Amino acid sequence: MAEAVPHRAQSNRFLFLYALAAAGGAVAYVPLLTVLLPVQVTLLAGEQDVIWLSYLTFGGAIAASLTNIAFGWLSDFTGHRRRWIATGLGLSSMMLILIGKADTFEALIGLIVLWQIGLNLMLSPLAAWAGDCVPDHQKGRLGGLLAFSPALGALAGSFVTFPNMALPETRLALVAMIVAAMVLPVLLLGRPTPMPQLMERVEGRQVAGKLRSSARNVIAAMWSARLLVQIAEAALFAFLFIWLKSISPTFRDSDSAMVFSIALCIAVPIAMISGRLSDRFNRPIAPLVVFAALGAVGLWTMAMSTTLFGAIAGYLIFGITISVFLALHSSQTLRVLPRPQNRGRDLGLFNLTNTVPSLIMPWLTLLLVPSFGFSGLFVLLGSLCVAACALLAALAMRR
Repeated sequence: MAEAVPHRAQSNRFLFLYALAAAGGAVAYVPLLTVLLPVQVTLLAGEQDVIWLSYLTFGGAIAASLTNIAFGWLSDFTGHRRRWIATGLGLSSMMLILIGKADTFEALIGLIVLWQIGLNLMLSPLAAWAGDCVPDHQKGRLGGLLAFSPALGALAGSFVTFPNMALPETRLALVAMIVAAMVLPVLLLGRPTPMPQLMERVEGRQVAGKLRSSARNVIAAMWSARLLVQIAEAALFAFLFIWLKSISPTFRDSDSAMVFSIALCIAVPIAMISGRLSDRFNRPIAPLVVFAALGAVGLWTMAMSTTLFGAIAGYLIFGITISVFLALHSSQTLRVLPRPQNRGRDLGLFNLTNTVPSLIMPWLTLLLVPSFGFSGLFVLLGSLCVAACALLAALAMRR
């Protein structure tokens, strides 16, 4: 849909507060899923930690998939985003605190499901709010700012696992406090410049006409490419600590958090520069092609690594480039959604590219790792990134 006022810009104040809140959303799940949950599962399950972690990831992903769509639709239906975000913040924070106290696998999986419900009650309306407020000519910049989200999430993981910073049973309570401090400012102080051109209703006949054109292919390519990349990202997200510990038994949870933090912090300036350039030259897809290809290089480097240094170097290539890819992809996705009045629901459907990989990845891991080791898994994941690169390259050439 063409914008009625193409040069009207959203305020820097809102963009920065929104980026802070989005980063708070990442802090709500990155430390838990990358470090704290694997550590807790290892303590409870011992040598069965990979299997237990796979089950937990599977159950949480089902809850996230369904609730993200449902809460996005509800925020569309009610016309309010802030109230849903605030409610989700409260529920997810309570669940984080309880997860830190779980002492059985059954309790842990139940709390993870409830936490996913609260988390998506916050994240789904928050994502749709950006579509309501940020015009197309600022979406590259928005993508660059969104790169802060995983970086600050990883830094939070490093912070709460720093020796003597917090007791193991209080780490998640500290995470919950950090999340509240990052999300509340946009809810209380965010006053976005109205963008009525972004909220104009598009009726069924108009949508059908658009989707009979190349827009349908654009949506399919964007959705499929992100799914392929996210399968690779999800595997590293859940199993990086276990893989690195298998290479070096002295590798600690705080070391894993630091590796995540370094990769994601380096990604921030790269994403911001790439996003600005994509806005300036009106080439929103080109950076996605480049970073998907580099992600494959990182994975194949990891597959060939036999030392801790090589393994970390390969992950840094992958982690940096895929973090940039996902940040820029998130903002550019808002360009292709057909109906502003269903933006939350449609973003929930796009969010399946984030959650479906968590349903696929555990079984890929259980199938490949026992027979071929992590190297076989990384070769396959690198091939998925190449397929994503090809899809987006074809899309970029058509545009």
